[in-house]
Amino acid sequence: MPYLKMVLSYDGTRYAGWQIQPQAHGPTVQGEVRKALARLTGEDILPVAAGRTDAGVHARGQVISFYTRTAIPLDRWPLALNSLLPPDIAALEAEEVGADFHACYSARWKWYRYTIYNNWVPDVFLRLYSWHIRFPLNLEAMAEGARHFLGRHDFRSFCASGHSVRTYVREVIKAEVKREGHLIYFDVVANGFLYNMVRIMVGTLVEIGRGKIHPNRVPDIIAARSRMAAGPTAPPHGLCLEKVYYAEIP
Repeated sequence: MPYLKMVLSYDGTRYAGWQIQPQAHGPTVQGEVRKALARLTGEDILPVAAGRTDAGVHARGQVISFYTRTAIPLDRWPLALNSLLPPDIAALEAEEVGADFHACYSARWKWYRYTIYNNWVPDVFLRLYSWHIRFPLNLEAMAEGARHFLGRHDFRSFCASGHSVRTYVREVIKAEVKREGHLIYFDVVANGFLYNMVRIMVGTLVEIGRGKIHPNRVPDIIAARSRMAAGPTAPPHGLCLEKVYYAEIP
């Protein structure tokens, strides 16, 4: 019975996140992929994802894994599945993996990018994929603040209230802010993320960019281990899961 690893991209605008939920307000990405797999294989396959993206969050490099009894050539899987998926979800590639592979638990690092459109005039073509901020932002201060995220920390201050996990410790190996024209990108790579972690990081960085928080206060915010210490939660539509790494990053 082959175990498959597939890479997906999707526009999360109309979805209530990745995971199927009993009380979900709208379709989920996992639900749509499950339906397409059922039509393709005749099997009830529940795919596992590397990251459970929230409602409105996008992905360019989501990874899923599942096993199937269906014998379809690997190079035909994306084409076959895409013929059954809605137009805002696409299968990019497929490969056979060992039975010990798990899309989530086997992942070493995940890369998320948050996009801010920083201009007085809105861009209607970016409204679903970026957070529009009209007021000026101090990029250098934001970049300085982001550097304090690097390393292994207890990121409890950057986890949504009411969500508990076994450990709040995560290791961040990249946290960079850069500008390209009116677009500001925050790229962060870590071995795992807490619920709303990237969005709270971004909300905090925006407060730094506005001059409301000094960048040198970030270590104190981390040390506080309190959601109340950090900035607001940025909206979901600016966030995208870019890539999942299953080996050390070159």
